[in-house]
Order: sequence, then C-alpha cells, then structure tokens
Amino acid sequence: MPEQALFGLSVLFGFFAWGIVAAVYIWPALRDRPRIEALRPLLILHSFRFVGLAFLVPGVVSPDLPIHFATATAYGDLVAAVLALLALAALKSDLGIALVWVFNVWGSIDLLDAFYQANNAGMQAGQLGAAFFIPTVIVPLLLITHGLVFRLLIRNRRTVPA
Repeated sequence: MPEQALFGLSVLFGFFAWGIVAAVYIWPALRDRPRIEALRPLLILHSFRFVGLAFLVPGVVSPDLPIHFATATAYGDLVAAVLALLALAALKSDLGIALVWVFNVWGSIDLLDAFYQANNAGMQAGQLGAAFFIPTVIVPLLLITHGLVFRLLIRNRRTVPA
C-alpha cells in the first residue's frame, strides 16, 4: 500500500477509535457535569499541545519536512496550549469562558490548517519521522474534544441535560 494511503488510513482509524472512546467514555462522563467542571479536563488535555514543538526538533522529523509547515504547526500548537492554560486559570469567570471560546476557535482552526498546509505543501508521511503519531493519534483526539468543547460552550451554562 502506498505511504500516503497508509497515512490517510492511520488518520481515519485515529478518528474512528477516538470517536468511540469519546462516545462511550468521555462524553458520558462530562455531559451531566456543570459546564465549568466539564471543560476543565478537556482544557487540561489540550495543555499538552506543546508536543507539536516536536516538528521543530531535528532527528524527530525528517530534514525534508517543509519548514513552513513545521513552524506554523509547532507554534500554532504552542499558542493553543497557552490559551488552554489561560482559559483553565480563569475558568470560573466570564473572562475564562471568553478565553475558552478563543482557545477553541484557534485550536480547531490550527489543527485543520495543519492538515491543509501539509496537503498543500505536498508533504509525505515519511517526512514526519517519529512525529507520525501526532497527526494519526493525537490530532484526531484533539479535534474530537474541540467538538465536545463547542458542545459544552453552546449549551446553557445552568442547564444540565437529563
């Protein structure tokens, strides 16, 4: 099977597997909590987005990895991690909820843009080197949890579903 097909299949399986985990375990554990309590573990998860800095580490990725992709992706993830931590610190205030919105919009666009930029640059999966696990395992989880954050933000903060 061609390398790009293996990569695409790995990403697809990542979404499928994390979708099951989210539907069976994550969402049921969060849906009945007050919004702030439900957002907290999701923001903590996203505070680990500093892992995207691996795209800048020689030896982790191929020297052929397009530098524009590596730089934009690494620093975009770092900004998302900082926004998640800021939102977490201010979560109990109106500012905190505003920061969650900023984080979630930024973080979602950042991840989707990374896929776009990789495709636009003609990047090959092998150029990711050891960072291959980021778009195949971590990014699907992050995008799914961004969806959960949007769901929590949109619902009325005082209403807890039955």
